[in-house]
Amino acid sequence: MSGKPVNSGYSFTFYVGILMLAVRINLGSLVMVQINSAFSAGNIEVIKSDGDSNVQLAIKADNQSEFKQWFFFKANNALGKTVNFEIKDADKTAYPDGWQDYNTCCSYDGVNWFRIPTQFENNTLSFTLSFEQSCAYFAYFAPYSYERHLQLVQQSELHPLCSHKVLGETLDGREMNLLTIGNPKAKKKVWMIARQHPGETMAEWFMEGVIARLLDETDGVAQQLLQHCCFYLVPNMNPDGTERGHLRTNAIGVNLNRQWDKMDHETCPEVCLVKEAMEETGLDLFIDVHGDEGLPYNFIAGCEGIPRFDADWAKQEQMFKDNYMAATPEFQDEFGYPKDEPGQADLSIASSWVGQEYGCLAMTLEMPFKDNANLPDEDFGWSPERSMMLGESILIPIYHHFKQ
Repeated sequence: MSGKPVNSGYSFTFYVGILMLAVRINLGSLVMVQINSAFSAGNIEVIKSDGDSNVQLAIKADNQSEFKQWFFFKANNALGKTVNFEIKDADKTAYPDGWQDYNTCCSYDGVNWFRIPTQFENNTLSFTLSFEQSCAYFAYFAPYSYERHLQLVQQSELHPLCSHKVLGETLDGREMNLLTIGNPKAKKKVWMIARQHPGETMAEWFMEGVIARLLDETDGVAQQLLQHCCFYLVPNMNPDGTERGHLRTNAIGVNLNRQWDKMDHETCPEVCLVKEAMEETGLDLFIDVHGDEGLPYNFIAGCEGIPRFDADWAKQEQMFKDNYMAATPEFQDEFGYPKDEPGQADLSIASSWVGQEYGCLAMTLEMPFKDNANLPDEDFGWSPERSMMLGESILIPIYHHFKQ
């Protein structure tokens, strides 16, 4: 032998890294998996845990309400472990059919979200993760925090085309934010609202896409629209429910999208403040953005059941949908909600009330919690990124609607 050291091809740093990883895994095995939801929009309750491989959970209902389906929590001390999570009594949630073919959203950093296989059997929703880091987040859909909402508002109002107004306060004292993009003296007024149901976080991701495109000075569609239209945008109708981790209601359990035929500042200031602002501006087009637990499609629900609905209205609505389908394959018009019979619309719902009150095209846009079955993505499902792109795309049918 020459006495020279053998060159293994691996550096000292490599071996140190392997050693440190082994130490981390061994240390992690000495502590129990810990569940935490004490943060913005967090929602979960621990029923039972064996401290290592199996955790039983339950979703907490909205305050003063029976609605429950939104969950968002963090699991700690789990590096190197394979943990099975079971959400019990999932059949008693607001929309148990929504768990069929659903995959849970997971993230190691709280920013980038992916889907993990999920089963719904024996009234239990279960999913398993082999942890590559010490902690991971799990959620019904990628969250959109109240802090991010405030950042969106603040950053948008710095643009010269955008102005911001606080319409008033919620029951918990949070801001009701209205963004105005364009010239208020413009001939046409477009109102868009989102997250009446706070657990439908894809709705605010959608609004972020709308806002980004409207403020893009290199975008010809946006610039052409803003020559004739002023946009009034409420990115989050329900900030209290957002912060509290609610699925569907405000701070005291009121479903905002069943309050539009009322004016009750004591229980529902959110809707009252927006209705008062609408009365000041008037409106020519209204879109209310939501998420649907059951249907794996993007679709629009219209106003066919309101008394003012007629053949011309039906034609305009269908043209809007056709132009949306031409703008993006993410949108379709085959699957959706059953249509209301003539005169049978629920006027407590935003789009029905606005359509009847203002005689303008008014629609509810729905996105899936699951995936778009027409363009499935096994790794990410329906996602924040796709929600934002769908928001960007809606400017195309809006452009054609006013070009008529």
